[in-house]
Amino acid sequence: MDKKKTKALTKRSLPQEVKLSVKASQAKKGEDILVLDLREISSFTDFFVIMHGNSTRQNVALYENIEEELRKQNIRPLSVEGAEHGEWILMDYGSFIVHVFSKPARTYYSLERLWGDAPKISF
Repeated sequence: MDKKKTKALTKRSLPQEVKLSVKASQAKKGEDILVLDLREISSFTDFFVIMHGNSTRQNVALYENIEEELRKQNIRPLSVEGAEHGEWILMDYGSFIVHVFSKPARTYYSLERLWGDAPKISF
């Protein structure tokens, strides 16, 4: 099978919607923002955007701002889970998934370690 090689991951090469979700996260002070490139190792999505907040209230604010900024570009999530509790909010946009964690939940689920083979970009 001849699998085409994807371009090297850089901040500039990220899809616009991923960049926009990072920018919206930064605007609400998301911490340790990380993008994982899953294009070569996953069949269900291309990118994970991972961050954490300092409280469930901040996590919900992060989620709401990301959704609002993407909605302005007519980009809507396929599904959202966890927004009612705020410990781990998952926003599935198909080609990318945004994970907003509490710090303990991020440590517990350790997606960065689970997907350790994926190229990463920190913000």
